[in-house]
Amino acid sequence: MQSLTARVPAAATATAEPDTPYVRMLEQVRYNGAYATRERAEEVVTAVLAALGRRVTGEERVELAARLPREAARIFAAEAPVAEPMTGWGFVRDLADRTGGSLATTRWDVGSVLGVVARLAGPDLLDRVIAQLPSGYGILFGRAELIQAA
Repeated sequence: MQSLTARVPAAATATAEPDTPYVRMLEQVRYNGAYATRERAEEVVTAVLAALGRRVTGEERVELAARLPREAARIFAAEAPVAEPMTGWGFVRDLADRTGGSLATTRWDVGSVLGVVARLAGPDLLDRVIAQLPSGYGILFGRAELIQAA
């Protein structure tokens, strides 16, 4: 079983100063994901934010980037959005394929990062981000996803 470290280069934060917003974000992800090192957390953050950057568009993209720490915003914004819709489960599968990780570990990694992103975004922006994405993303951000009956 491979992890996200297999194909995802770490962001250039090995030189990040202690107690910066990005380092605090990494430590939150490290704690949430129970990762052994900050470097591992950084690899996961890099992979998940790049994948999310391919999905979020419009004003929500701009606002979300503005709420992320500078280094995280660069990773997120470096990826051009793609036009094809992808469900939340498809997002996890695509990221697992790109990184060589298993579906289970990739789902864990996604939740560890997007839970922190959700807190940074705040409830109003997060509602708008989730509303623009296909079904299945709410749960990835740590929210229940209710489906209306027809």
